[in-house]
Parts: sequence; structure tokens; C-alpha cells
Amino acid sequence: MAEEEVKTSGERRFISFLEGLERRQDRGALATLRRSVGKETPDAGTLRLIAPFLPPGEGRQWRHRCYELVAELFALHPALGGAGNLGDTFKRLGDHESAQKRFVALLDSDADDLPHRLRQAVSLARSKEVPLNWLRLLKDLLHWDSEDRYVQYRWARAYWGGKRETANQPSATTAANEKEGE
Repeated sequence: MAEEEVKTSGERRFISFLEGLERRQDRGALATLRRSVGKETPDAGTLRLIAPFLPPGEGRQWRHRCYELVAELFALHPALGGAGNLGDTFKRLGDHESAQKRFVALLDSDADDLPHRLRQAVSLARSKEVPLNWLRLLKDLLHWDSEDRYVQYRWARAYWGGKRETANQPSATTAANEKEGE
């Protein structure tokens, strides 16, 4: 199996684990994950839950932080059934000034600002009952600092690029992102 396939299957197993917590209504585990929200490092309870899914090896700090962050965010808004990327999610939130400002701040975030701004985005999605595609979010975060900023461009295209389409016609970006997230 190719290295990329191994990474993707590990990411899928992790998200399946998180979604299973919601399906089983494991409130204790979700509460444990929420206790790490906003902290620099996860507590022992969170590590106990996510450690089996963390990629092995040294020098994996960013990958580990992405897994921790997605677990914490999922615990804040464990809704299932999200589609597309975070740009698609913001598009479903509506085109009001508050959402747009948060989205722009998110796109401009560096790795240090990202956790706080993602918590704000997830809180907004929770308040509007809009689910997120957790697998797509994890994959995107893992590549956040890519030199060509392709994640940020993809999110921007999903949010602003489909304004000319009709409400009943999904954007090509949404369809492509859904396929990538499978």
C-alpha cells in the first residue's frame, strides 16, 4: 500500500472513531475531548482517546496537533453528515457580514492563530446547525502550511467561486470536495 493510502486510511479510522462517539452517544468521551479545547497541549484523558490514531515517529508535531484539534472541535459540534470543505460550510452559513469576516480571518490565519479561529468557525456552525465534513477538515489542516496555500484557495473557491450557480445546482468544487472526503 502506498504511503499516501496508509495516511488516508489512518485519517479515515480516526474520523470514524470520532463519529462513533456521537453515534454511541458517548458523552463521557466527548466531554473529555472538550476539556482540552483551548489548551496548548491535550490532557491525559484526551491523549488516551486519540493516541492510538496519531502517526508514529518524531517530528510529527503539526500532524499530532491537527488530530488533537479536530478531536476537540468535533467534541464541540459532533454533528454528522457534513459535505465539502470549510468554504462550503461557510457558504451554507449564509452570506452575512459576520460569517464573511470570520471566514476571511480564518483564511489569513497562520498555524498559531488557526485553533482559535477554527473554534469560532465551529461555534458558528453549531449555532446554525450546519455539520462539518470532519475528514476533509483534518486533511486540509494537515496541509495548511503548504507553500502554494492550495487549501486556502480551495476554501475560497468553494465560498466565493460558486455565487453564480443556482441553489439547486451544487458547485463543481463541492462535488469534488465530497469525492475527496469519501
